[in-house]
Amino acid sequence: MKVGVLGAGSMGIGIAQIAASFGHEVILCDNNAAAMQNSMMKLTKILIRLVEKGRITKEQKSNLLKKIQTTSMLSEFNDCNIVIEAIIENLEIKKTVFSKIEEVVTDDCILATNTSSLSVTSIAAACEKPERVIGIHFFNPAPLMKLVEIIPAVQTTDEVTQKARTLIDSWHKVTVLAKDTPGFIVNRVARPFYGEALRLLEEGVADAATIDWAMTEIADFRMGPFTLMDYIGNDVNYIVTETVFKAFYYDQRYKPAFTQKRLSEAGYYGRKSGKGYYDYSKNAVNPEPHKDKELGQKIVDRVVVMLINEAADALFLNVATDKDIDLAMTKGVNYPKGLLQWAQEIGYDVCVKRLDDLYKYYHEDRYRCSPMLRNLASLS
Repeated sequence: MKVGVLGAGSMGIGIAQIAASFGHEVILCDNNAAAMQNSMMKLTKILIRLVEKGRITKEQKSNLLKKIQTTSMLSEFNDCNIVIEAIIENLEIKKTVFSKIEEVVTDDCILATNTSSLSVTSIAAACEKPERVIGIHFFNPAPLMKLVEIIPAVQTTDEVTQKARTLIDSWHKVTVLAKDTPGFIVNRVARPFYGEALRLLEEGVADAATIDWAMTEIADFRMGPFTLMDYIGNDVNYIVTETVFKAFYYDQRYKPAFTQKRLSEAGYYGRKSGKGYYDYSKNAVNPEPHKDKELGQKIVDRVVVMLINEAADALFLNVATDKDIDLAMTKGVNYPKGLLQWAQEIGYDVCVKRLDDLYKYYHEDRYRCSPMLRNLASLS
Protein backbone atom coordinates (compact mmCIF):
# COMPACT_ATOMS: atom_id res chain seq x y z
CA MET A 1 0.00 0.00 0.00
CA LYS A 2 1.29 3.45 -0.93
CA VAL A 3 0.55 6.25 1.54
CA GLY A 4 0.37 9.93 0.67
CA VAL A 5 0.87 12.57 3.36
CA LEU A 6 0.08 16.22 2.68
CA GLY A 7 1.91 18.68 4.92
CA ALA A 8 5.48 18.34 6.19
CA GLY A 9 4.94 19.96 9.56
CA SER A 10 5.53 18.07 12.81
CA MET A 11 2.31 16.07 12.40
CA GLY A 12 2.82 15.27 8.73
CA ILE A 13 6.42 14.13 9.16
CA GLY A 14 5.36 12.03 12.16
CA ILE A 15 2.66 10.26 10.13
CA ALA A 16 5.13 9.71 7.28
CA GLN A 17 7.62 8.20 9.75
CA ILE A 18 5.02 5.76 11.10
CA ALA A 19 3.88 4.65 7.64
CA ALA A 20 7.45 4.18 6.40
CA SER A 21 8.43 2.26 9.54
CA PHE A 22 5.70 -0.27 8.70
CA GLY A 23 7.06 -0.77 5.22
CA HIS A 24 4.83 1.54 3.18
CA GLU A 25 6.06 3.66 0.31
CA VAL A 26 5.30 7.25 1.34
CA ILE A 27 4.78 10.35 -0.78
CA LEU A 28 5.29 13.39 1.46
CA CYS A 29 4.04 16.57 -0.19
CA ASP A 30 4.51 20.20 0.85
CA ASN A 31 4.81 23.32 -1.31
CA ASN A 32 7.14 24.93 1.24
CA ALA A 33 10.62 23.65 0.34
CA ALA A 34 12.23 25.09 3.47
CA ALA A 35 9.66 23.42 5.75
CA MET A 36 10.18 20.12 3.95
CA GLN A 37 13.96 20.29 4.28
CA ASN A 38 13.73 21.26 7.95
CA SER A 39 11.32 18.40 8.75
CA MET A 40 13.42 15.80 6.95
CA MET A 41 16.52 17.00 8.82
CA LYS A 42 14.63 16.68 12.13
CA LEU A 43 13.45 13.19 11.20
CA THR A 44 17.00 12.14 10.31
CA LYS A 45 18.24 13.40 13.70
CA ILE A 46 15.47 11.48 15.48
CA LEU A 47 16.38 8.29 13.65
CA ILE A 48 20.10 8.77 14.42
CA ARG A 49 19.22 9.04 18.12
CA LEU A 50 17.14 5.85 17.87
CA VAL A 51 20.15 4.06 16.32
CA GLU A 52 22.38 5.36 19.14
CA LYS A 53 19.91 4.05 21.72
CA GLY A 54 19.76 0.67 20.01
CA ARG A 55 16.06 1.00 19.18
CA ILE A 56 16.66 0.55 15.44
CA THR A 57 19.62 -0.51 13.30
CA LYS A 58 21.49 1.70 10.83
CA GLU A 59 19.97 -0.40 8.05
CA GLN A 60 16.44 0.21 9.36
CA LYS A 61 17.14 3.95 9.53
CA SER A 62 18.42 3.97 5.96
CA ASN A 63 15.49 1.88 4.69
CA LEU A 64 12.93 4.10 6.45
CA LEU A 65 14.32 7.28 4.88
CA LYS A 66 14.39 5.62 1.45
CA LYS A 67 10.69 4.85 1.81
CA ILE A 68 9.81 8.56 2.01
CA GLN A 69 9.72 10.41 -1.31
CA THR A 70 9.35 14.18 -0.97
CA THR A 71 7.56 16.38 -3.50
CA SER A 72 5.80 19.71 -3.95
CA MET A 73 3.37 18.31 -6.53
CA LEU A 74 -0.06 16.94 -5.62
CA SER A 75 0.07 14.94 -8.87
CA GLU A 76 2.57 12.59 -7.17
CA PHE A 77 -0.38 11.18 -5.19
CA ASN A 78 -1.71 9.61 -8.42
CA ASP A 79 -1.09 5.98 -7.38
CA CYS A 80 -1.57 6.28 -3.59
CA ASN A 81 -4.08 4.02 -1.83
CA ILE A 82 -4.68 6.58 0.91
CA VAL A 83 -3.79 10.25 1.31
CA ILE A 84 -3.68 11.75 4.81
CA GLU A 85 -3.89 15.54 5.00
CA ALA A 86 -2.10 17.29 7.87
CA ILE A 87 -2.13 21.01 7.02
CA ILE A 88 -3.43 24.21 8.65
CA GLU A 89 -6.72 24.00 10.61
CA ASN A 90 -8.73 26.06 8.17
CA LEU A 91 -11.91 24.59 6.73
CA GLU A 92 -11.94 26.48 3.44
CA ILE A 93 -8.29 25.68 2.72
CA LYS A 94 -8.86 21.99 3.49
CA LYS A 95 -11.93 21.85 1.23
CA THR A 96 -10.00 23.43 -1.63
CA VAL A 97 -7.09 21.06 -1.19
CA PHE A 98 -9.30 17.96 -1.02
CA SER A 99 -11.06 18.87 -4.25
CA LYS A 100 -7.63 19.27 -5.90
CA ILE A 101 -6.32 15.95 -4.54
CA GLU A 102 -9.42 14.20 -5.85
CA GLU A 103 -8.51 15.28 -9.39
CA VAL A 104 -5.25 13.26 -9.33
CA VAL A 105 -5.94 10.14 -7.23
CA THR A 106 -7.61 6.90 -8.28
CA ASP A 107 -11.33 6.33 -7.68
CA ASP A 108 -10.69 3.93 -4.77
CA CYS A 109 -8.09 6.06 -2.97
CA ILE A 110 -9.17 6.93 0.60
CA LEU A 111 -8.90 10.63 1.46
CA ALA A 112 -8.29 11.30 5.15
CA THR A 113 -8.03 14.49 7.17
CA ASN A 114 -6.05 14.80 10.39
CA THR A 115 -8.25 17.69 11.58
CA SER A 116 -8.57 17.95 15.35
CA SER A 117 -11.84 19.87 15.50
CA LEU A 118 -13.25 20.75 12.07
CA SER A 119 -16.23 19.06 10.41
CA VAL A 120 -15.14 16.00 8.42
CA THR A 121 -18.56 16.09 6.74
CA SER A 122 -17.93 19.63 5.44
CA ILE A 123 -14.54 18.60 4.05
CA ALA A 124 -16.12 15.54 2.40
CA ALA A 125 -18.83 17.72 0.83
CA ALA A 126 -16.16 19.48 -1.25
CA CYS A 127 -15.42 16.19 -3.05
CA GLU A 128 -17.05 14.45 -6.00
CA LYS A 129 -16.83 11.18 -4.07
CA PRO A 130 -17.50 12.25 -0.45
CA GLU A 131 -18.10 8.64 0.57
CA ARG A 132 -14.32 7.96 0.52
CA VAL A 133 -13.45 10.82 2.89
CA ILE A 134 -12.77 10.11 6.59
CA GLY A 135 -11.16 11.71 9.63
CA ILE A 136 -8.00 10.04 10.98
CA HIS A 137 -6.86 12.17 13.90
CA PHE A 138 -3.37 11.47 15.27
CA PHE A 139 -1.98 13.10 18.41
CA ASN A 140 1.35 14.89 18.61
CA PRO A 141 4.01 13.49 18.54
CA ALA A 142 2.36 10.94 16.22
CA PRO A 143 5.08 8.24 16.42
CA LEU A 144 4.86 8.17 20.24
CA MET A 145 1.18 8.77 20.98
CA LYS A 146 -0.84 5.55 20.79
CA LEU A 147 -4.32 6.95 20.23
CA VAL A 148 -5.86 7.69 16.83
CA GLU A 149 -9.47 8.88 16.49
CA ILE A 150 -11.32 7.49 13.46
CA ILE A 151 -14.13 9.83 12.42
CA PRO A 152 -16.48 8.85 9.58
CA ALA A 153 -18.25 11.74 7.89
CA VAL A 154 -22.01 11.52 7.35
CA GLN A 155 -21.19 10.41 3.78
CA THR A 156 -18.41 7.89 4.60
CA THR A 157 -19.14 4.26 3.70
CA ASP A 158 -18.72 1.49 6.27
CA GLU A 159 -16.16 -0.13 3.96
CA VAL A 160 -13.94 2.98 3.98
CA THR A 161 -14.25 3.26 7.77
CA GLN A 162 -13.23 -0.38 8.22
CA LYS A 163 -10.31 -0.12 5.77
CA ALA A 164 -9.00 3.02 7.44
CA ARG A 165 -9.29 1.57 10.94
CA THR A 166 -7.66 -1.71 9.91
CA LEU A 167 -4.72 0.19 8.39
CA ILE A 168 -4.15 2.34 11.48
CA ASP A 169 -4.54 -0.72 13.76
CA SER A 170 -1.81 -2.40 11.69
CA TRP A 171 0.47 0.50 12.66
CA HIS A 172 0.10 -0.64 16.30
CA LYS A 173 -2.09 2.29 17.24
CA VAL A 174 -5.11 2.26 19.57
CA THR A 175 -8.09 3.37 17.47
CA VAL A 176 -11.38 4.72 18.74
CA LEU A 177 -14.47 5.46 16.66
CA ALA A 178 -16.00 8.92 17.11
CA LYS A 179 -19.07 10.68 15.73
CA ASP A 180 -18.34 13.73 13.57
CA THR A 181 -19.12 16.32 16.24
CA PRO A 182 -16.92 19.29 17.29
CA GLY A 183 -13.73 18.17 19.02
CA PHE A 184 -14.60 14.49 18.45
CA ILE A 185 -13.78 12.72 21.75
CA VAL A 186 -10.54 14.08 23.20
CA ASN A 187 -10.72 17.77 22.28
CA ARG A 188 -14.34 17.87 23.42
CA VAL A 189 -14.01 16.00 26.71
CA ALA A 190 -10.73 17.72 27.65
CA ARG A 191 -12.10 21.27 27.46
CA PRO A 192 -12.86 21.56 31.23
CA PHE A 193 -9.27 20.58 32.11
CA TYR A 194 -8.27 23.96 30.72
CA GLY A 195 -11.54 25.87 31.05
CA GLU A 196 -12.31 25.11 34.69
CA ALA A 197 -8.69 25.64 35.71
CA LEU A 198 -8.82 29.07 34.07
CA ARG A 199 -12.12 29.80 35.83
CA LEU A 200 -10.56 28.92 39.20
CA LEU A 201 -7.63 31.22 38.39
CA GLU A 202 -9.88 34.10 37.33
CA GLU A 203 -12.00 33.75 40.47
CA GLY A 204 -8.86 33.91 42.61
CA VAL A 205 -9.43 30.47 44.16
CA ALA A 206 -5.75 29.68 43.53
CA ASP A 207 -2.84 30.69 41.31
CA ALA A 208 -1.59 28.70 38.32
CA ALA A 209 1.22 26.99 40.25
CA THR A 210 -1.15 25.80 42.99
CA ILE A 211 -3.74 24.51 40.52
CA ASP A 212 -1.00 22.65 38.60
CA TRP A 213 0.33 21.20 41.86
CA ALA A 214 -3.13 19.97 42.87
CA MET A 215 -3.82 18.32 39.51
CA THR A 216 -0.45 16.56 39.37
CA GLU A 217 0.25 15.69 43.01
CA ILE A 218 -3.29 14.95 44.22
CA ALA A 219 -5.08 13.86 41.03
CA ASP A 220 -2.01 12.26 39.39
CA PHE A 221 -2.25 13.98 36.00
CA ARG A 222 1.11 14.03 34.21
CA MET A 223 0.94 17.79 33.61
CA GLY A 224 -1.04 20.53 35.26
CA PRO A 225 -3.42 22.51 33.02
CA PHE A 226 -1.29 25.67 32.93
CA THR A 227 1.95 23.81 32.26
CA LEU A 228 0.15 21.93 29.49
CA MET A 229 -1.37 25.09 27.96
CA ASP A 230 2.10 26.66 27.92
CA TYR A 231 3.42 23.50 26.26
CA ILE A 232 0.68 23.40 23.61
CA GLY A 233 0.80 27.16 23.10
CA ASN A 234 -1.84 29.55 24.39
CA ASP A 235 -2.52 30.72 20.84
CA VAL A 236 -3.23 27.15 19.64
CA ASN A 237 -5.18 26.12 22.74
CA TYR A 238 -7.32 29.27 22.66
CA ILE A 239 -8.20 28.82 18.98
CA VAL A 240 -9.29 25.20 19.58
CA THR A 241 -11.44 26.31 22.53
CA GLU A 242 -12.98 29.14 20.51
CA THR A 243 -13.61 26.79 17.56
CA VAL A 244 -15.38 24.25 19.76
CA PHE A 245 -17.37 27.02 21.51
CA LYS A 246 -18.65 28.40 18.18
CA ALA A 247 -19.30 24.93 16.76
CA PHE A 248 -21.52 24.07 19.75
CA TYR A 249 -23.65 27.17 19.12
CA TYR A 250 -22.00 29.05 22.01
CA ASP A 251 -22.81 26.46 24.68
CA GLN A 252 -21.50 27.91 27.98
CA ARG A 253 -19.72 24.64 28.80
CA TYR A 254 -17.07 25.50 26.19
CA LYS A 255 -16.77 29.23 26.81
CA PRO A 256 -13.19 30.52 26.35
CA ALA A 257 -11.42 32.54 29.04
CA PHE A 258 -10.38 36.18 28.68
CA THR A 259 -7.16 35.38 30.55
CA GLN A 260 -6.00 33.04 27.80
CA LYS A 261 -7.21 35.39 25.06
CA ARG A 262 -5.17 38.25 26.54
CA LEU A 263 -2.04 36.09 26.86
CA SER A 264 -2.45 35.03 23.25
CA GLU A 265 -2.91 38.67 22.15
CA ALA A 266 0.21 39.66 24.06
CA GLY A 267 2.26 36.95 22.35
CA TYR A 268 2.70 35.09 25.65
CA TYR A 269 2.19 31.69 24.06
CA GLY A 270 4.15 29.68 26.60
CA ARG A 271 7.34 27.72 26.08
CA LYS A 272 7.78 28.65 22.41
CA SER A 273 7.67 32.40 23.18
CA GLY A 274 9.51 32.20 26.50
CA LYS A 275 6.56 33.37 28.58
CA GLY A 276 3.00 32.25 29.28
CA TYR A 277 1.51 31.40 32.64
CA TYR A 278 5.12 30.82 33.63
CA ASP A 279 8.34 32.61 32.73
CA TYR A 280 10.74 30.38 30.77
CA SER A 281 13.59 32.88 30.44
CA LYS A 282 16.99 32.05 31.85
CA ASN A 283 17.24 32.47 35.64
CA ALA A 284 13.50 33.19 35.89
CA VAL A 285 11.94 32.60 39.30
CA ASN A 286 8.35 31.36 39.16
CA PRO A 287 5.89 31.32 42.11
CA GLU A 288 5.87 28.28 44.36
CA PRO A 289 2.52 26.49 44.82
CA HIS A 290 0.58 26.79 48.07
CA LYS A 291 0.59 23.15 49.12
CA ASP A 292 -2.64 23.25 51.06
CA LYS A 293 -4.21 19.80 50.74
CA GLU A 294 -7.73 20.99 51.56
CA LEU A 295 -7.55 23.67 48.86
CA GLY A 296 -5.87 21.20 46.48
CA GLN A 297 -8.66 18.66 46.93
CA LYS A 298 -11.27 21.36 46.32
CA ILE A 299 -9.54 22.22 43.02
CA VAL A 300 -9.29 18.56 41.99
CA ASP A 301 -12.92 17.79 42.84
CA ARG A 302 -14.17 20.70 40.75
CA VAL A 303 -12.01 20.11 37.65
CA VAL A 304 -12.45 16.33 37.68
CA VAL A 305 -16.24 16.44 38.06
CA MET A 306 -16.44 18.83 35.10
CA LEU A 307 -14.35 16.40 33.04
CA ILE A 308 -16.57 13.51 34.14
CA ASN A 309 -19.67 15.48 33.19
CA GLU A 310 -18.28 16.12 29.71
CA ALA A 311 -17.42 12.44 29.24
CA ALA A 312 -20.90 11.41 30.42
CA ASP A 313 -22.52 13.85 28.02
CA ALA A 314 -20.43 12.52 25.12
CA LEU A 315 -21.76 9.06 25.99
CA PHE A 316 -25.31 10.41 26.31
CA LEU A 317 -25.13 11.92 22.82
CA ASN A 318 -23.57 8.79 21.28
CA VAL A 319 -20.31 10.48 20.33
CA ALA A 320 -18.56 7.21 21.19
CA THR A 321 -18.90 4.12 23.37
CA ASP A 322 -18.02 4.23 27.06
CA LYS A 323 -14.99 2.02 26.35
CA ASP A 324 -13.73 4.30 23.57
CA ILE A 325 -14.27 7.46 25.61
CA ASP A 326 -12.16 6.13 28.47
CA LEU A 327 -9.54 4.74 26.06
CA ALA A 328 -9.34 8.08 24.27
CA MET A 329 -8.62 10.03 27.44
CA THR A 330 -6.06 7.59 28.86
CA LYS A 331 -4.22 6.91 25.59
CA GLY A 332 -4.74 10.28 23.87
CA VAL A 333 -3.96 12.71 26.68
CA ASN A 334 -2.53 10.36 29.34
CA TYR A 335 -5.23 10.89 31.96
CA PRO A 336 -4.57 8.83 35.11
CA LYS A 337 -7.76 6.84 34.55
CA GLY A 338 -10.84 6.77 32.34
CA LEU A 339 -13.33 9.46 33.36
CA LEU A 340 -16.36 7.17 33.33
CA GLN A 341 -14.46 4.67 35.46
CA TRP A 342 -13.47 7.56 37.74
CA ALA A 343 -17.11 8.60 38.09
CA GLN A 344 -18.01 5.08 39.22
CA GLU A 345 -15.21 5.11 41.80
CA ILE A 346 -16.19 8.52 43.19
CA GLY A 347 -19.87 7.59 43.09
CA TYR A 348 -22.33 8.81 40.48
CA ASP A 349 -24.51 10.38 43.17
CA VAL A 350 -21.51 12.30 44.55
CA CYS A 351 -20.71 13.62 41.06
CA VAL A 352 -24.32 14.72 40.54
CA LYS A 353 -24.38 16.52 43.91
CA ARG A 354 -21.13 18.37 43.16
CA LEU A 355 -22.46 19.56 39.81
CA ASP A 356 -25.85 20.52 41.25
CA ASP A 357 -24.12 22.50 44.01
CA LEU A 358 -22.07 24.38 41.42
CA TYR A 359 -25.19 25.07 39.37
CA LYS A 360 -27.09 26.34 42.42
CA TYR A 361 -24.23 28.68 43.27
CA TYR A 362 -23.53 30.07 39.78
CA HIS A 363 -26.85 29.57 37.97
CA GLU A 364 -24.83 29.06 34.78
CA ASP A 365 -25.58 26.45 32.12
CA ARG A 366 -21.88 25.64 32.24
CA TYR A 367 -22.53 23.54 35.35
CA ARG A 368 -25.65 21.66 34.23
CA CYS A 369 -25.43 17.96 35.01
CA SER A 370 -25.57 15.54 32.08
CA PRO A 371 -28.74 13.41 31.96
CA MET A 372 -26.47 10.37 31.54
CA LEU A 373 -24.78 11.06 34.88
CA ARG A 374 -28.19 11.47 36.54
CA ASN A 375 -29.39 8.21 34.98
CA LEU A 376 -26.29 6.38 36.20
CA ALA A 377 -26.80 7.80 39.71
CA SER A 378 -30.41 6.68 39.78
CA LEU A 379 -29.43 3.13 38.75
CA SER A 380 -26.57 2.77 41.22
